[in-house]
Amino acid sequence: MGLRHALEVDHVMAVATLTANESRINAMKQGAVWGIGHTLTLMMVGGAVLYMDTLIPEHVAHMLEFAVGIMLFILGLDVIRSVIKNHMHIHTHEHANGKTHIHLHSHSSEPNEHLATHKHNHLKDLPLRALFVGFMHGLAGSSALILLTLQSVQSPLIGFSYIILFGAGSIIGMAVLSVVIAIPMRYSLGKRVWLHSSMRSVIGVATIILGLHIIYDIGIVNGLLMS
Repeated sequence: MGLRHALEVDHVMAVATLTANESRINAMKQGAVWGIGHTLTLMMVGGAVLYMDTLIPEHVAHMLEFAVGIMLFILGLDVIRSVIKNHMHIHTHEHANGKTHIHLHSHSSEPNEHLATHKHNHLKDLPLRALFVGFMHGLAGSSALILLTLQSVQSPLIGFSYIILFGAGSIIGMAVLSVVIAIPMRYSLGKRVWLHSSMRSVIGVATIILGLHIIYDIGIVNGLLMS
């Protein structure tokens, strides 16, 4: 169930925004760190709720889901911003006859140099972002997991063990999924610049749409913003 949980659409889109420009090793790291953040949250919140023998209020659960929608929207915007900022630049070009014109130029055709220049930022910052994203998803998923756990166990200890195993499955599942996402993205980076930028743009737009859908569904349909 933890492996399957990693494949939920909001999880996939969030991690896709984190791994869209990473090597397979770094992508696996991103996915694993997401899973660790997700599992730590489930252990803390889920464990506390199980031992107190209570449930997370529905209003609080909706607020957490709403926060995930906002987070996805921001992640999608960040991908689009990155595509525009890092891949397309304005340059002046002078011909032999002395005429000068302005054109757009993409530095993505030089992937090795670009990655070497920015390697320190990617390796340092993104795992922390992945940890935060996993943490938020863990908060939003706590109530559903606890309801499922309470229906199938008779003691808090067994319930907590269930959460640990569930979290381990989500860590493995997301690490593998991240590599699957990274392979075509890295291949397109080295072979077809326009394809790589297009794929990242699709991920960004899809994540924005999903975030807006969650915001609308929780905020309007379920009445969070109306209460």
